[in-house]
Amino acid sequence: MFTLTAILRAKPGHEDKVKAALLKVGAFAREQEPDTAGFFVSQSAEDARVFVTHERFADQAAMDRHNQGAGSKGFFAEAGDLLDGPVTVVTGPEIFEK
Repeated sequence: MFTLTAILRAKPGHEDKVKAALLKVGAFAREQEPDTAGFFVSQSAEDARVFVTHERFADQAAMDRHNQGAGSKGFFAEAGDLLDGPVTVVTGPEIFEK
């Protein structure tokens, strides 16, 4: 498996819009991306403006397809201007699973 973790911060007052856009891309991945093994989204309990995604893919090629696909492009078209600063992204091969 190959993973991607992203940390995003919404601009003040735009938390609900960013959340809705993340839920859309997650639904798209579930319905349209068979090589996306998991797409998890959390919202910080300490700061509602902070969201974290943890995404699992069959391999790096599947991750690349996801990142270049309609779901991801739709998210950034809808929510890109609502993000406060750059998205922190960490990718790599999964080394442990439970």
